Amino acid sequence: MKNSQNFHPKNKHKSGYDLNALCEESPSLLPFVFENKFQKKTIDFANPKAIKALNSALLKKHYNIDFWEFPDINLCPPIPGRVDYIHHVSDLLKLSNIEEHIRVLDIGTGASCIYPLLGNAEYNWKFVATDIDEKSLQYAQKIIDKNKLSDFISLRFQKDSSRIFKGILEKDNKFSVTICNPPFYKSKSEAMEATTRKLKGLKTEDKKVVRNFAGTHHELWYKGSEKAFIHNYLYESSLYKENSTWFTTLVSRKDLVKGIYTSLEKLEATDIKTIPMGQGNKISRIVAWTFK
Repeated sequence: MKNSQNFHPKNKHKSGYDLNALCEESPSLLPFVFENKFQKKTIDFANPKAIKALNSALLKKHYNIDFWEFPDINLCPPIPGRVDYIHHVSDLLKLSNIEEHIRVLDIGTGASCIYPLLGNAEYNWKFVATDIDEKSLQYAQKIIDKNKLSDFISLRFQKDSSRIFKGILEKDNKFSVTICNPPFYKSKSEAMEATTRKLKGLKTEDKKVVRNFAGTHHELWYKGSEKAFIHNYLYESSLYKENSTWFTTLVSRKDLVKGIYTSLEKLEATDIKTIPMGQGNKISRIVAWTFK
C-alpha cells in the first residue's frame, strides 16, 4: 500500500504500509482489509474502527507498543504524521546541540498518549504529558502502565482549560522542548462540516457523518479555534521561558504563521523557525521558538 506523502527521511512509513506484514503482527486488522478495483489491498479509510486497527498494528509492529486501547469517541491519531513531528523535533534539538538527557513536555496528550509513545520508542526521550480531561489521562496512564513505560512518561492534569503552563509547571521544571498539536476547530458544527467534506472525498456511501479519526470536543475544538489557542500558548511561553529551551506547535493554517511571528517578536523570542511537514492529506508546518 503506497503512500505519496513527503515524510521525513527517518519516517518508517514514508514508503507506505505492508498490510500483509501488519495483519500477521496484528490479526485484528485482517477483517478490515480488502482488495479494491485495482486488485490492491487496502482498508476503508472512512471507517473509524479500520483506522484504529491500522494504527494499533503500526504501533505494535514498528514501535513495540502492544497495548493501545481507549474509547472509540477519543481521537485516533494517524501514526505516520505524528511520528513525523517527533523526527523534525529531533532535528531541531540536534541543530541546537541538544542530544542527551532530553525531556519533552507534551501539551494535550489525549487518551492515546501518542507523542510520548513515539518519542520514547524512536529516541528514548522522557516525557511529561498534560491534558485538561481527567478521563483521557486515565486511559493514557493505563497505556503507559501496560507497556511498562512509567519510568519514561508521567502525566499531569491541567485543571484550568484556559491555561497552558500555569498550574502545570514548577519553577525548577526544565525541558528540552515543548510540543503541541492544538485543537483546530472553533465549534462542533465546524468539525462536523469538515468531516462531511472529507468523507465525500473518500467517496463513502454512508450518510451518517462519523469522524474517521473520531475525537472529543477537548481534542477537536477550542473557543476562537486554532488561532486563539496558539496565541495563548505563545503568551504563556514568554512567562515560562526558563522552563523549556524550545517551544513548538503544529500550525495547520498557513495564514496564521505571519501573526505568530509578529506576536513572538513582540514577546522577544530570540529565534523563530518554520519547519514544513506533511501530515495526513495536507501540508502542515511546525513553528518553533526560543527565548534563549
